Amino acid sequence: MDTKSTSKNTVITCVICLQETDVECIFSVDGCSHHYCFTCMKKHVEMKLLHGMVPKCPHQGCNSELSIENCNKFLTSKLREMMRQRLKEASIPVTDKVYCPFPHCSALMSKKELVGSAARKCLECDGFFCVNCKVPWHNNITCGVYKEMNPNPPADDVKLKTLATKNLWRQCVKCSHMIELSQGCYHITCRCGFEFCYKCGGEWRDKKATCSCPLWDEHYIWDDQNRD
Repeated sequence: MDTKSTSKNTVITCVICLQETDVECIFSVDGCSHHYCFTCMKKHVEMKLLHGMVPKCPHQGCNSELSIENCNKFLTSKLREMMRQRLKEASIPVTDKVYCPFPHCSALMSKKELVGSAARKCLECDGFFCVNCKVPWHNNITCGVYKEMNPNPPADDVKLKTLATKNLWRQCVKCSHMIELSQGCYHITCRCGFEFCYKCGGEWRDKKATCSCPLWDEHYIWDDQNRD
């Protein structure tokens, strides 16, 4: 990091974009001495959030965590909400994650937060659902009977899968969440933590692809112009 003083102020060269930036527009990562301009940090944070990851310091090998409070100067309200969601997702073990099955809600919860046996009450919308079958609560019948009565996916699920096939969406094999790639590379991290290739669905292990697909397509290159 290069620092220069002028008659009016001090400028610092951001090591990402190599632009000289006024020190007042330089972001300092808590827990380490790494500094970057607000523009580069916003791009870094947004890209990580879009890929389902909790953003950390951009410096290679540095694991200093970023907090919403620390990043508040350059985060939009949308990015703040996304970051809250990612932090919550990261704090809950994969085996304890529960998503509300009601389409208008889909809130993330931990099994430890929910009280009851199979029937649970969503902490956001107050709707009752079955934590085993992952559907709205099936009154007066057991999970076994419900699954026997519903061996095939509901009509809405069939329509969704047809739409997904048409639009080239991908479904996470671990939690069945549907994902659409609008920007970025083919390396996808689902909200449940499962990593896979968007192009073929192959699993990523230890941050490495198990397939031979390209990492990105120019069609999905991210353009940050005119964004808030």
